[in-house]
Amino acid sequence: METRYYLSIFPQEALIASQLTPEKFGQYMSTGRKNGSYEKMIFIEIEGGSGSYFDWKHAAENCVAHDDGEPKHSLWMSVYRVLEHVPLSSLKELYMVTDDGRSLAIAPRPYSAGGSNLPFWVYQELCPVRPLVVSAYNPSQFSQHMTHKDVKVAVPKIAFADLKVIDFDNLEDTGNVGRTYDTNLAHLKDCIRSVTSAQVKKVKNVERSRTESFGYQTIKSGVYVGEGTDVIEYPMPSVDQIRQNHFDWGRSAMVL
Repeated sequence: METRYYLSIFPQEALIASQLTPEKFGQYMSTGRKNGSYEKMIFIEIEGGSGSYFDWKHAAENCVAHDDGEPKHSLWMSVYRVLEHVPLSSLKELYMVTDDGRSLAIAPRPYSAGGSNLPFWVYQELCPVRPLVVSAYNPSQFSQHMTHKDVKVAVPKIAFADLKVIDFDNLEDTGNVGRTYDTNLAHLKDCIRSVTSAQVKKVKNVERSRTESFGYQTIKSGVYVGEGTDVIEYPMPSVDQIRQNHFDWGRSAMVL
């Protein structure tokens, strides 16, 4: 059986070897038969064997089928500083898994700047840190800022999603944005004013860690993995595309 390697970026950073296909792996991890958990998960399949940080030999020797032929479901290889040691060139498809085990596969592509009708973005950082932030930077600029060696609070690589923004002048009809904007709107507005004013600060934390409110229906353009100016984009399908091609996932993810 083929051994595959999965980089989990949400809700936990990890590298896991498995003999399961991505869809079956996602189902196993989100609805695991032993741990009783039911939670969404985002992971990326990667090419194995890159670099010397991970023990690829250990994985090859221990990610083997059981005596009865049952495939090895998971062999945890690392849960610390994983993303920074995975080359961007080894990233394959990203999978968004719902809490009942349905997967949406998204192919990677180089980042392409798109227009925005707002002077700011709302980002949910996913890995290796998880604040909710607002920024005047587009995804490429945000990646450069967050991974720049001269920034005092920086990370080697970062995975994040850009989120839909509610209409602050029409709170009764906010659209399908989940629970992200349920609380503390005054603080959010203050953060937006901070990054869109003439002040130097262009990134502002809204919440240090509030990922329980993060849902797939909240994602606007996609998920990004960045290292400096090198940014991989996983574009979110449109609602129409999800309705036509991924209906069951869309209902489960509360996108439809």
